[in-house]
Amino acid sequence: LKYDYGILSKYGVKISDQCFDTMIAHYLLNPEKRHNLDQLSRNILKYNPISIESLIGTKSKPTKKMGEVDLNEMLNYAAEDADLTFQLYLEFKEQIKSFDLGFLFEKVEMPLLRVLHDMEKEGITINTKSLLEFSEKLKSSLSDLEKSIYNHSKIEFNIDSPKQLGEILFGKLMLDSNAKKTKTGQYKTDESTLLKLNGAHPIIKNILDYRTRKKLLSTYVDALPKLISNATKKIHTNYMQTVTSTGRLSSNNPNLQNIPIRTALGKEIRKAFCSSDNNHLLLCADYSQIELRIIAGLSKDESMINAFTVGRDIHTETASKIFKVTLDDVNREMRSKAKMVNFGIIYGISAFGLSQRLGIKRKEAKEIIDNYFTEFPKIKNYMDSTIDFAKKNGYVETLFKR
Repeated sequence: LKYDYGILSKYGVKISDQCFDTMIAHYLLNPEKRHNLDQLSRNILKYNPISIESLIGTKSKPTKKMGEVDLNEMLNYAAEDADLTFQLYLEFKEQIKSFDLGFLFEKVEMPLLRVLHDMEKEGITINTKSLLEFSEKLKSSLSDLEKSIYNHSKIEFNIDSPKQLGEILFGKLMLDSNAKKTKTGQYKTDESTLLKLNGAHPIIKNILDYRTRKKLLSTYVDALPKLISNATKKIHTNYMQTVTSTGRLSSNNPNLQNIPIRTALGKEIRKAFCSSDNNHLLLCADYSQIELRIIAGLSKDESMINAFTVGRDIHTETASKIFKVTLDDVNREMRSKAKMVNFGIIYGISAFGLSQRLGIKRKEAKEIIDNYFTEFPKIKNYMDSTIDFAKKNGYVETLFKR
C-alpha cells in the first residue's frame, strides 16, 4: 500500500486512516513466507491470477509499457487485482484478530507505512565532492597494495580471482600445508581463512586491506553518487516492512542500514551524508543500553530496574555485584568484563564462550555467570520460562505479540 499511497498523494488524493494492507497482514501472520499478491492468491485463494508478464513482458525483456496495454486487457487485470486483494482482506481480518495482532497491525505497522513513505520521499543528501576525493585516495592505495602483493608473490596475478590467489598463497608460498579446498578443488581464500593466517606472512594483511578497500569502492564510494535522483539531487532508499522475520526494517537500493562506521575508512563514507542545506541539521540519536533496558523490563528484575531508575552505570553496577566489591572499587578491567557479561548473557553465551571472549579459564567464566544469575535472579527465570514456552508452543512472541 505504501507504493499506492505515494502515487495517490503525488496527485493530491488523500486516503482514509482506516486502511488494511494485505501484504503487511500476511507478513504478521507468516513472517517467513512470501507475501506478494500472486503467491497469496495461489496459496490461500487457490486461484491463478493474470500475470503482469502476459501484459508487458518480463523485467529483463519488456515488450511494452503499461500505458500501451489494450484497455480491456488492463481492465481485467486491474479488476482482478482489486478483487483478490479484497478476498484476502476478508480472510486476514479475522486471523489478525484471532492471533491477537490487532494492536501491532493497526497502531504500529499501518501508521508506520505513511512515515516510511515520507522518509523515502524526503531522501538524504550526499556530498559527491568528498566521495570523489575519497575514491581517488582509495584507488591510489589499491595501486600501492597491488604493487606490495606482487612484490611478496614475485609474480603478477589477478588478486580478485580466488583460484589464482589460492595457487599463490598455498601452491607457491606454501602458507598452510593443510589448506582446505572447495568442492571444485580450488583452495579456500574466504575472509575467515585469511584471518586465521594473518601474521603468517605480510601478503595476508595486504590482501585483506585490498579487499576492504575494493569493496568500499564498488559498494559505496563509486555506487552511491549513481543513485542520486536527477529531480531532487538526493538519494531515496526503499524501506521495506515485510522482509525480515524478526520485524526489523530493511532498506534497499541503496541499503542505508549497513553503511560502515567501525573503521576509519568507513567513517569517511558516513561523513559524505549531509544535511540538505544550511537551514537543516542531521541529528544523530542512539539508545542508551537498549537491550539491557528491554531485558530489565521483560524480566521485571528489580535489581536491574533500580540501577536504571537511579541512573547508575549498569556495567559498573553489574561488576560490583558479580565481583563482590563496592561501586567505588570497580576498576576498568572489571567494568569491561561486566559489559561483556551483560551483553553476552542476554544472548545466551555459555561459560565456554565467555571464557574465550575474556581470555579466562572456563571455571572462572562459569563462576561469573552463576554470580550474575544470583544477583539478577529474575533474568534467569525469564530466560528459562521463555525456553519452556517455546518448547511447549513451538514459538515465542514479543511484547506486541509478534
